[in-house]
Amino acid sequence: MTRYALKIEYDGTPFCGWQRQSAQPSVQQAVEEAIRRLEPDAPNIGAAGRTDTGVHASAQVAHCDLTKPWDSFRLMEALNFHLRPLPVAVVAAVPVAQDFHARFSAKGRRYLFRLVARRPPVTHDAGRVWQVRQDLALAQMQEAAAHLLGTHDFTTFRSTMCQAASPVKTLDRLEIDARPYPHGTEYRFYLAARSFLHNQVRSIVGTLERVGAGAWAPGEVKTALEAANRAACGPVCPPQGLYLNGVAYDPDPFAT
Repeated sequence: MTRYALKIEYDGTPFCGWQRQSAQPSVQQAVEEAIRRLEPDAPNIGAAGRTDTGVHASAQVAHCDLTKPWDSFRLMEALNFHLRPLPVAVVAAVPVAQDFHARFSAKGRRYLFRLVARRPPVTHDAGRVWQVRQDLALAQMQEAAAHLLGTHDFTTFRSTMCQAASPVKTLDRLEIDARPYPHGTEYRFYLAARSFLHNQVRSIVGTLERVGAGAWAPGEVKTALEAANRAACGPVCPPQGLYLNGVAYDPDPFAT
């Protein structure tokens, strides 16, 4: 039996999230069903991150075990054939060691959040960005974000349903930039950590948006963090702008 690492893109709009659930469509189910068109008895797959309903991915990583040896290109093509017409694509498939695990071998995860500020409704990016109607103050959001970098108790920015053993996480990157968007501005939030708490990214972005809108002062984010109290968090932003866009491994199985 050979283990393969799969790099996967998907639009999360029609799914209940990554993880298989009864009576609801999931990305995991879609990929597993494609794999079982190749090998009916293939075991369940593992993934680097369990993205929520409506969350997208440009570089999710999963692993699967197959009895038949496959050429990487042919495996990618076969899986994509059976995934059609769902908005899911395997963009790379490579053999890996038997002890490789998409989740437990990961050294870090990267997320991108896209927020668009403009008055007219977005059309081409509907379902793929969070839209607000007012311009945001970039410098104030950047000042507030600096308080969240490093190792902290992130209870404030953690879902009450989070099952992580500890709220302490190390946020290695939290950068925000702004770029022109037709009839408005797009703000991009880049976050990186070894792992994240449930709803941590959306809680952070929702709170920083309040700073950008002028409802919070930058220093209030530091106060909220230190409170270690979920009630101190700002609003949790919607999932539509969130993308899992990178998983780090050492060595990188997809490096060429």
